[in-house]
Amino acid sequence: MSLTGTPFLYTTVALAAVALVLPFVLWTRLKGPQVLRTALRALMLLFAQATAITLVFVLVNNANNLYDNWADLLGTGNHVQQAANLGADGTGGIAYRKLPKVHQTFTQADGPGMHAAGGVKVTQLKGRVSGVNAEVYVWLPPQYDEPAYKNKKFPVVELLSGYPGSAKAWFGSMKVHEQLEPLMRSGQVAPFILVSPRTNLIAKMDTGCANIPGTVNADSWLSIDVPKMITDNFRAQAAPDGWAAAGYSAGAHCAVKLAVAHPDRYRAAVGMSGYNDPIGERASLAAQNIELRRANNPYVLLRKYRTPPRIALYMSGEAGDGYEAGVALEQVAKPPTSVRVVFLPRSAGGHTMALWRPQVPTVFRWLSAELGHQGGGHIRMTPTPPGRSTAGSKPAELASGTASRAGGARRR
Repeated sequence: MSLTGTPFLYTTVALAAVALVLPFVLWTRLKGPQVLRTALRALMLLFAQATAITLVFVLVNNANNLYDNWADLLGTGNHVQQAANLGADGTGGIAYRKLPKVHQTFTQADGPGMHAAGGVKVTQLKGRVSGVNAEVYVWLPPQYDEPAYKNKKFPVVELLSGYPGSAKAWFGSMKVHEQLEPLMRSGQVAPFILVSPRTNLIAKMDTGCANIPGTVNADSWLSIDVPKMITDNFRAQAAPDGWAAAGYSAGAHCAVKLAVAHPDRYRAAVGMSGYNDPIGERASLAAQNIELRRANNPYVLLRKYRTPPRIALYMSGEAGDGYEAGVALEQVAKPPTSVRVVFLPRSAGGHTMALWRPQVPTVFRWLSAELGHQGGGHIRMTPTPPGRSTAGSKPAELASGTASRAGGARRR
């Protein structure tokens, strides 16, 4: 029985109801020695507590798409077949763009939201470069199958979930396709192909979207294998001009890092409530030592460029949760790199889907403008109020996302 399926949810509801009724029906009707009756009553109470906790967990998990299946929950899943040393560029010397096309078989995805707005497809991808074997979810814009667009190639946004988190989360809890379909039809947002690959590849550890020889090649999985599969199987635009990444929480860190590290593969990135230093997620493999942290810190990477990359970054967050990380990048960015930082008040929703879900239309309007697409009509961009800066904070604080708001109060 699927962890996120409707049958399991209904089963937990039924068991919780039974556990609630049992004490009322049997409490005074139990027979036998006092010790036995006491033990049975204790068991009924424990059963009631266990079913109540299970039901709450299932509801929270379904609402936030934290664990996709039992293997994720129990920590028994491992999607890494091999993790060779692929070198600094993550290709292992493979001319991956020249690899023969491989046709993937897609099926209708199951779960909350998977059948909405035309439906989400899923495939099991064996990464030819990364050695990762995992699922990838794909949603096609409403224009994709229209005759007028039969020769058109579409821009792509790679959607990255947090940790823990399911690749389904963007379509389930975030409702990204349900929100964007009417905007794409009306021309307010470009008709993007949306791709959500699995990012939780190793049990009970966040990969940090990093390449770590002998452990995991998460960067190559996301920036090479997944894009190659999409361009092989769909009318997708070529990198970097037609590609962007977007994420929330740990996925925000990944999206921004991928764009900064690989401007030849991505033109833009969106980070909601993210961080720069991988230590922002203590379960991250990229936070194991200072060398890995620096190699996967977009602030450090951006500052090292002699020739600034042509990328655009959109960073949003609350004070102490993503905002300072965005300001850090803004302060070291030089043209043609651009960074837009959006300050969100504490009342906006906290580090939850309630904060990130309403941002979907705004960030995709921004992506539409940055990638230079009109989406079949005029894009009516909704301006976002400019955020406050953190002038006066130390670079180290900004890089790690721990900067104080005191500097921001001094410059408005």
